Amino acid sequence: MSLRRGRPLGHRPCCGRFRSSHGGGGCRGVFTELVSHDLNARKPAVAGVEGDVLGLAGHLSCATQLPAVAGGGDGCVGGGDASVRDQREDAGSLTRVSLRLYDTATRELRDFEPVEPGRVGLYICGLTTQGVPHIGHVRFAVAFDILRRWLVRGHGYDVTLVRNVTDIDDKILNKSAEHDRPWWAWSYTHERATTQALERLGVLPPTYEPRATGHISEMIELIDLLIERGHAYPAADDSGDVYFDVRSWPDYGELTHQKLDDMEPATDADPRGKRDPRDFALWKGHKQGEPETASWPTPYGRGRPGWHLECSAMARKYLGDTFDIHGGGVDLRFPHHENEQAQSRAAGLGFARYWMHNAWVTLSGEKMSKSLGNTLTVAELTKTVPPLVLRYYLGAAHYRSTIEYGDRSLEEAQAAVERIEGYLQRALEVVGESPETLRDEAAGTDVPQGFADALDDDVNVPEALAVLFGAVREGNKTLEQAGGADRATVRHTLLAVLAMTDVLGISPFDPIWGASGATGASDAVLDALVRAQLDARAAARADHDFATADSIRNQLADVGVIIEDTPAGARWSLASDAGTR
Repeated sequence: MSLRRGRPLGHRPCCGRFRSSHGGGGCRGVFTELVSHDLNARKPAVAGVEGDVLGLAGHLSCATQLPAVAGGGDGCVGGGDASVRDQREDAGSLTRVSLRLYDTATRELRDFEPVEPGRVGLYICGLTTQGVPHIGHVRFAVAFDILRRWLVRGHGYDVTLVRNVTDIDDKILNKSAEHDRPWWAWSYTHERATTQALERLGVLPPTYEPRATGHISEMIELIDLLIERGHAYPAADDSGDVYFDVRSWPDYGELTHQKLDDMEPATDADPRGKRDPRDFALWKGHKQGEPETASWPTPYGRGRPGWHLECSAMARKYLGDTFDIHGGGVDLRFPHHENEQAQSRAAGLGFARYWMHNAWVTLSGEKMSKSLGNTLTVAELTKTVPPLVLRYYLGAAHYRSTIEYGDRSLEEAQAAVERIEGYLQRALEVVGESPETLRDEAAGTDVPQGFADALDDDVNVPEALAVLFGAVREGNKTLEQAGGADRATVRHTLLAVLAMTDVLGISPFDPIWGASGATGASDAVLDALVRAQLDARAAARADHDFATADSIRNQLADVGVIIEDTPAGARWSLASDAGTR
């Protein structure tokens, strides 16, 4: 098997929480393609911004669906000789030599070449801290967490990831006033809720997480530069507003392929002081009734920054005038990212060389949004859905495919996670090593070439999962061989599976799931208690004391613990679990 080695991700020792779990059944999500784009052919067909954002394909290829659990169901993966996994393994010698990413600015796949060899600068628009994050909010973080892990693990890049915090804007001021709280307290409360939600989903912390309010001087410097170059002006009505002059920048609209005269007026400020209704605010003068603490002194008067200016200034400070990748949700393309690019390049900055956008999470066909009242918060959902399962669910689709939320697809994600866990536990029993030791070793283990090829192809997670579940299926076949499995073979496959799950951020051995993982915080304690009973039962059977052994089995059954005796030893499950464990 061809393999790909990279630099291990930073990781922590395993908490030791793990137990047997076997899954089954198909695992196909219901996902729709964001743009009319065949993910195998990689030739997008898009028409205008509306087509980019809302265009839906009539039929999905296998690659756009959540892969079927290997060996179960009639999904795209599961043993058919036309599977992606088999095709890739047969073509193992045709190793891709570069990472290719879909650039939404050029609407094409491009070979990735960083500004500085060996280093990658990645800027992601974080959340506005106006409320508690829902799963539609956090999808971006999971998608770009996988990209970051692959840049490090698959290509050995030193990645600087900046994820900003928009801690001052109109919505924050309005929400805090409605609840009679200081705007800064309201903002900080929800910033913390966002951090907790992302930690709960196993998203690695950013290199830098700057707050907008901590970078006012950098923003004023950028405004001064734009005024000096003739691309910005103070409002004519003495409001203290400063606007970007869109007609002064001929390339305005190039990111989203729009013509200026076809655009709607900007709605971020009163148009009375503007030269053109499409001009957008770089700085907003202090208005009557707004808190004095929500404004800062500038040469143009007291006020606060415009949303678009914040990101340009912070990206410049932490990543330089030109950096590699700018990412975010597809709904940010216009006006936010269009305006970011225009003001940055008008100031003489190179800004982002690649643009990447993840698609929405929808509910009943509509974008999940607070304004529509159709949201599911991470905090509420993870009370009933294990965080590892939710992480898998949000990351399993191609990042440019829309996820249609539904209970069935969540159940399929649960089955997929259990399938992985079940294989790992069975393999551990044969290998006889601790999860801690194996996780440390897997952090530097090669991943299969087919897995690497999939992620090098625009971070194609569905195809990568096809390779992962193919390895799980083959690993289970090895474990079921008559006469016992070869330990070295089992160990080799076990490490490969662990390496793949580590790249995708779904390793059951990751200690983050010890407190909030696939089966809850008490899992390790429960496992230890049941194992102690199983050891006592095994000792009784060895002494031919079958009455005691049966009594232990019956006592466990009375509290909902089901025992399965196998050639490798006894395994247990909870009677209420969705799958056999």
